[in-house]
Amino acid sequence: MAIRIGILGYGNLGRGVECAIKHNQDMELAAVFTRRNPASLNVLTQGVKVYRAEDAPEKKNEIDVMIICGGSATDLPKQTPEMAGYFNIVDSFDTHAKIPEHFAAVDKAARESGHVGIISVGWDPGMFSLNRLYANAILPGGKDYTFWGKGVSQGHSDAIRRIEGVRDAKQYTIPVDCALEAVRSGSNPELTVREKHTRECFVVAEDGADLEKIRETIINMPNYFSDYDTTVHFISEEELKRDHAGIPHGGFVIRSGRTGWENEHNHVIEYRLKLDSNPEFTASVLAAYARAAHRLNQEGQIGCKSVFDIAPAYLSELDGAELRKRLL
Repeated sequence: MAIRIGILGYGNLGRGVECAIKHNQDMELAAVFTRRNPASLNVLTQGVKVYRAEDAPEKKNEIDVMIICGGSATDLPKQTPEMAGYFNIVDSFDTHAKIPEHFAAVDKAARESGHVGIISVGWDPGMFSLNRLYANAILPGGKDYTFWGKGVSQGHSDAIRRIEGVRDAKQYTIPVDCALEAVRSGSNPELTVREKHTRECFVVAEDGADLEKIRETIINMPNYFSDYDTTVHFISEEELKRDHAGIPHGGFVIRSGRTGWENEHNHVIEYRLKLDSNPEFTASVLAAYARAAHRLNQEGQIGCKSVFDIAPAYLSELDGAELRKRLL
């Protein structure tokens, strides 16, 4: 019997999850839930109904796993613990500093309701986190480096769009090549944030806006741009739509370390992602972990988990014998 998946939130991530379900033969989309008018949404999967978000609890017996596709700032801290009271859930909570408190809230709700919740699923946190863990375990006397990009930072783009006089914007995070090569050399350099990444902004200003004021506001914005070398380009709305319509991203997780009695041998572990679509790739990771959530709950497990707690075999549609034959 196919795993029945619900989607809460039908933006870029929710649509990505719908696409991922199509390509996982052991899954089916059971329902979509939205805060918008359900009649205004046209989902891609024929025959699937769209409901109001507040009606989700009524469908608790018709859904095996709810994939929650809201934002980390305000949606997921409320939605994920709430939904864990009714469903097995998976989310992509990515505010790293707040993961411990989010885990605790979801764990409490999931244990009380007898469900499994898997949080912070995606590529960072998520796949990058796993690779950091593997590399740290293998090379305990080493050093970690994470580079993001080249790719669109949706949070930074949104911060620019909130500036007075800005109509639209896209911001790219770009690794500094010389820093990346220094890390790959195994020399374990000490790098500031400015030395690791640059930021490039493409901004559509309102007619008559003060461009220099917008530029100064961007490059001096604390927590976003002030610690980086930032370039601002003012372009037309047509150029933005033509040249910057996608949401690519990716990056590198690298750990260098030494082995041998006198640490005489150097090693570099590198994991790279190059993504045409950040939300669609994240959605594909969410779908794999939805399979794990369902399997774990069928075994009688409850409570919150992170990607660190899930054995790799639980992610695959293949059984253990087939995995050993094909991939081991």
